Amino acid sequence: MWTARAGGASAPETAALLLRLLLASLFIVHLYWKFVIFPGGLEAWWENLLKAGYPAFVPAYVLSAELAGALLLIPGILTRYVACYAVPMMLGAAHFWMMRNGFFFTKAGAELPLVWLALLGIQAVAGDGRFAAVRSPDPRRALAWLRRRRLPAVEA
Repeated sequence: MWTARAGGASAPETAALLLRLLLASLFIVHLYWKFVIFPGGLEAWWENLLKAGYPAFVPAYVLSAELAGALLLIPGILTRYVACYAVPMMLGAAHFWMMRNGFFFTKAGAELPLVWLALLGIQAVAGDGRFAAVRSPDPRRALAWLRRRRLPAVEA
């Protein structure tokens, strides 16, 4: 596998770091929009989702996923898990905009949430990257641990 060394780090590690910083920045800007720029602020945004028929846990989950992305991705705290936690939010956003405005970004459609979804998926696969404060456990080790602790089969 080809790696470029810049200060001792591999190219994939550096790319994962840059993606992590990009996603965190996008989450920060989106939260700023929600709290400061959106007419009526967070309360109006929350009410809009409830009026659209979503249960109350949906805006709470969306806000928690955006806060996790904004606060945990920059220092690199459990990056894989933060990315995976935000995936259902982006699936929901893509569905929300697809049903209302279609696919294309020019009509506020599902195109942009699907790009976010792809970036989150890439981050989950790429891992934490350089300078991660709390590295995500390797999923292969977690699966091996689960296999070793498999419950015995129940006899009929």
